[in-house]
Amino acid sequence: MKQTIKILLLSLVILTQGCEKGCEQECFTPPSPFEFELVDKLTGENLFTNGTFSSSDIKVINLDDQSNVAFTFIDENNYNVIRINTIGWETEIVNYSIMISLENIFDLFVNAERLNGECCSSTDYKEIRIENSEFELNQNSGIYKILVE
Repeated sequence: MKQTIKILLLSLVILTQGCEKGCEQECFTPPSPFEFELVDKLTGENLFTNGTFSSSDIKVINLDDQSNVAFTFIDENNYNVIRINTIGWETEIVNYSIMISLENIFDLFVNAERLNGECCSSTDYKEIRIENSEFELNQNSGIYKILVE
């Protein structure tokens, strides 16, 4: 019994010392998603909620190679927001066009740098531009409100 306890204590000491980096705990910070609400510029109404647009008509296109970009449409509780989760997992520059049917609604440019620190990983957005549309950024929610005429 004493031998088993000694082995367990020795194993515990080896495991904890092997992982020590001077950090209180390892952490991982995923990049923030980009969320867009498309609203009527005059009324402020969400254009999916009022039926002007249909979520099935959304396309996000990578302008560099014309490929489709993965996105999520969140319609729970009439939230009706486009979410792009793929930006910032690595150092990259993206140029996307967000389209409804064949109409370009806005373009998104992001220069993201993935930082891998000694204890934590995070993403630094060097530049974010929304082009070809007016917009407002809600600082609290992080949602870009795209003003559509």
